[in-house]
Amino acid sequence: MPAIRNPKDFVAGLIFLALGIAAIVLSSAYPLGTAARMGPGYFPRILGILLIVLGLALALRALRLQGSPLPHCPWRPTVVVITSVVLFGLVVTHVGLVFSTIGLIVLSSAASTEFRAKEALISGVLLAALAVGVFVIGLKLQLPIWPWTSGILPWSS
Repeated sequence: MPAIRNPKDFVAGLIFLALGIAAIVLSSAYPLGTAARMGPGYFPRILGILLIVLGLALALRALRLQGSPLPHCPWRPTVVVITSVVLFGLVVTHVGLVFSTIGLIVLSSAASTEFRAKEALISGVLLAALAVGVFVIGLKLQLPIWPWTSGILPWSS
């Protein structure tokens, strides 16, 4: 087996390859349709094929061209941010959009070495107001704003 000369490109190629395979597998239950009358599975499969081709091209390129080694991955910030996003998704319907957004911003900000609680809290409050404005008022999504509300605004019809 040839040596991997560019680990960054090789790993990126594997990621694209995995995402392409996942897109094809997940969209296989949807009808494909034709180019003239595309079905719901058409775009995800084409995208999956393109991702696979790109992944293979990157992985093969990594065998020929010299590149730098993989940098050290900062696992702690990555795990903290992913955990806060998953936690947001689990609690948003129970504690409301405002509190879950504030929690998401404060927890995600804690992943940084430059974390300041006051700034994170202010950012969380401002982004929570923006989220309510965009998703509940603008897009009319049925998300509870507060834990004690149903998500339906009293002045909306």
